[in-house]
Amino acid sequence: MASSSCLASPSGAALCRPRRPRCRVACSAADAGGNTEPAWAKGAGRLACGVLAAWAVASASNPVIAASQRLPPLSTEPNRCERAFVGNTIGQANGVYDKPLDLRFCDYSNEKTNIKGKSLAAALMSEAKFDGADMTEVVMSKAYAVGASFKGTDFTNAVIDRVNFEKADLTGAIFKNTVLSGSTFDDAKMDDVVFEDTIIGYIDLQKLCRNTSINPDARLELGCR
Repeated sequence: MASSSCLASPSGAALCRPRRPRCRVACSAADAGGNTEPAWAKGAGRLACGVLAAWAVASASNPVIAASQRLPPLSTEPNRCERAFVGNTIGQANGVYDKPLDLRFCDYSNEKTNIKGKSLAAALMSEAKFDGADMTEVVMSKAYAVGASFKGTDFTNAVIDRVNFEKADLTGAIFKNTVLSGSTFDDAKMDDVVFEDTIIGYIDLQKLCRNTSINPDARLELGCR
């Protein structure tokens, strides 16, 4: 497995990068008390660090929606699946909404134009299909995607924050220049997932690397030990 190189930041925190600079391990790790200590980087790295630090602070008090958590009944709204094409812009950082964005069991396979760039804050996405969809620049905060399918989905330049991907199928998904913070991938299928310039915190990286379905090349790009 690839090793990482670490430098001490002015604040004393460690900033680590895999030796192959495909995954950017930025910002800080949360301690047992939930406190975070941001690391410092120069140029573009500082911007990435600031973005991830902001999400990490919010994540400390707003964890992912657990798979065992009771969900609201399935929406009976006739056009509920089309609401993804509008998204949810109310309180996107913390998943605040006026009514649930219920996309459960919807099929967005090969959707190339209507989802990219949307905010899907607190979306209920379990058992939905996004296979081959263009989800570039999407903001997914506190979304519940247990059992959803994202085979070949393009998450380039997206912000994936506190999303529960438990048992989701992410085979061949693309996380290029994607912010991954506070999300869980327990028992998710992650064969052939592309991680290129992925921005991820050190603790989140450790958790992600526990997924044994990630192939050796992707593990090398991530810097899994």
